[in-house]
Amino acid sequence: MSNQDLRQRDEAFMRKALEQAREAYDKDEVPVGAVVVCGDRIIARAHNLTELLNDVTAHAEMQAVTAAADSLGGKYLDVCTLYVTVEPCTMCAGALGWAQLGRLVYGAPDPKRGFSTFAPQALHPKTEVLGGVLEEECGALMSEFFKRKR
Repeated sequence: MSNQDLRQRDEAFMRKALEQAREAYDKDEVPVGAVVVCGDRIIARAHNLTELLNDVTAHAEMQAVTAAADSLGGKYLDVCTLYVTVEPCTMCAGALGWAQLGRLVYGAPDPKRGFSTFAPQALHPKTEVLGGVLEEECGALMSEFFKRKR
């Protein structure tokens, strides 16, 4: 696959993650969305559910990992890509490390809570990471949400 084709594929799946983030936004959840892709097929879709479930661990990535593992019938996601609208926190990066995620693609960085600042070794050593895919759109949704909250 050419770099251009891969970029277009990454953007297309990130748009699916953004759909999930908008669902979270509409439910007054922090608007983070995620999809897990295996081959060319989405096997899990999720968004933050921390308010609904009253559970600080109910991040989009955690929900997506659980759903993807269930779909695959196993706990390892080494042949999968997670698309998430915001850089994962350290908790989520740890879970992605345990799941041996093959590839992580995220939109907006999170300088306040992102794993790359606080736990850059949390992911599995073989996990490929690409940040900044549709960064402006992903970041704008977060900014709009928190501006509305203030």
